[in-house]
Amino acid sequence: MKITLNGEIRDVAEGLTVAGLLADLGIETRKVAVERNLEIVPKSAYAETPVAAGDRFEIVHFIGGGAPRGGIVTEDRLVVAGRSFSSRLLVGTGKYKDFTETAAAIEASGAEIVTVAVRRVNISDPKQPMLMDYVDPKVYTYLPNTAGCFTAEDAVRTLRLAREAGGWSLVKLEVLGDQKTLYPNMVETVKAAEILLKEGFEVMVYCSDDPIMAKRLEEMGCAAIMPLAAPIGSGLGLQNPVNIRLIIEEAKVPVLVDAGVGTASDAAEAMELGCDGVLMNTAIAAAKDPIRMARAMRLAVEAGRLAYLAGRMPKKMYADPSSPLAGLI
Repeated sequence: MKITLNGEIRDVAEGLTVAGLLADLGIETRKVAVERNLEIVPKSAYAETPVAAGDRFEIVHFIGGGAPRGGIVTEDRLVVAGRSFSSRLLVGTGKYKDFTETAAAIEASGAEIVTVAVRRVNISDPKQPMLMDYVDPKVYTYLPNTAGCFTAEDAVRTLRLAREAGGWSLVKLEVLGDQKTLYPNMVETVKAAEILLKEGFEVMVYCSDDPIMAKRLEEMGCAAIMPLAAPIGSGLGLQNPVNIRLIIEEAKVPVLVDAGVGTASDAAEAMELGCDGVLMNTAIAAAKDPIRMARAMRLAVEAGRLAYLAGRMPKKMYADPSSPLAGLI
């Protein structure tokens, strides 16, 4: 009989269950989520769920999308949705040359939260290495995101699959407006956030640097607000520090700059403004030496946070000598 499997028409045997289908494909059930006719199949039901002619299946897993070590200020921790982290640097897992480099860069960054994208399993070669084989979800907190989603419907569907695949309720929501800018579509973002929050997700949300919209997302119940510094992957650095500062001043949940960081000074600037953290991917992965850049970003985030907590000296129009004038010869 014929079914549609990850967008391809396939002939499969009669009388299969979902468990049998996965076994025939050579796919480990613990690493994937299965959707049958737009309905998620719980892992506990794989053995009882029949495969019928005409069924449409999606089998997905986590890919790079976007051992933890404590930061310098160990008593000053990032708390998101009741979870506590020593590192305030979050990193993506995409764009690296291979999974070995991905794992090495994450370790060098000291990050404890890593973003992952949800994509179809390669059913033609299910034995291909998976991200989980290199970046252990028991060691790192996986943050499934909706990279590549342009509607609320697609974003919600993606995160439902992510929760089924790995059991994670802490997620990053991003709904994009267009391919050229990858700027957030805030109308669709709000729509998706409303649905996800009602379903018990803890939503960290990528958004514009509009203080009013950021406040609305917080009041809806989002766990963290993540305004962009600049367009995704642009490396332009913080383009609107005034608005970011306004968002920070009004927020009662963590504010993390997300997207557009290019180098260590950008990360330090965001932290000196008072951001609770920084999320980045391309700035590390696209560097000439990703491992070295990961270390630089780790130190920049730590230095920026320390500078913010210390409180910078006031700016003055004229010089003020460091040495006392009393007793001058």
